[in-house]
Amino acid sequence: MANKVIYLVIDGLAWQVARDSMGYLLALCEAGDASLYRIESALPSLSRPLYETLLTGRRPVHSGIVHNGVQRLSNGPSLFHLARDHHLTTAAAAYHWISELYNRSPYQPRRDRVTEAPELPIQHGRFYHQDHYPDDHLLLDADDLLRRYAPDLLFIHPMNVDDAGHQHGLDSPQYRNAARRFDTLLAEYLSDWRAEGYQLIITSDHGMNNDRSHGGSLPCERDVPLFVYGDAFSHRPDIQPGQHELAGTIASLLGVTHALPSCPALLAHKERP
Repeated sequence: MANKVIYLVIDGLAWQVARDSMGYLLALCEAGDASLYRIESALPSLSRPLYETLLTGRRPVHSGIVHNGVQRLSNGPSLFHLARDHHLTTAAAAYHWISELYNRSPYQPRRDRVTEAPELPIQHGRFYHQDHYPDDHLLLDADDLLRRYAPDLLFIHPMNVDDAGHQHGLDSPQYRNAARRFDTLLAEYLSDWRAEGYQLIITSDHGMNNDRSHGGSLPCERDVPLFVYGDAFSHRPDIQPGQHELAGTIASLLGVTHALPSCPALLAHKERP
């Protein structure tokens, strides 16, 4: 059965900060409506390489997107390509690197910030290009895309947690409070999005260290949360999804044919081929 999916990647959110600070998401888990897993990012634990892992299932050493300075289109296939090719509707409210990976590169703000292009992998886009673009604005962008187009796949990508981490480091009130603020913002939307029939996967690309950076193999840099919220998930506590399996799992939720690595045990019903 095909599902509509919201894929939310909170940039730079370390596992422990999510586990300690995301009170609303944790309340959904405590009520039995959502589940939280601890997953490990691929290496290097950098943003652009891990966007590619999250959206194609390929590790950076295989995708060729091995650092943040690699500015080119993905050679995919990505979730956006698969969904579009199966005549589904795609949308994203995200940092401009997502546009550069899957729509057009280089990003040109006057052309690409507001994207309406049925022929592109991300058909409806609201892209931003400053790390401090407010998370509340981004969620309004995402909600507007949902109301206007009812996309089958909606990708949401806020940056304020990562921005606070780079300015203040892992063990700082500013970083933790950025996570708390985003959790509070989500509380305004998630029940409505679930009522619209969406299944939600909420995760991060990488964590953060006390040097105010990331990229290596420290647990604080690699360990990130995975929240799943919806009735299409198994909510089994005994499974260990891989970051590289999320794209394929979402493709299965969407009901599209794919050959991406996935985690069938994360889903409530047996994965269809």
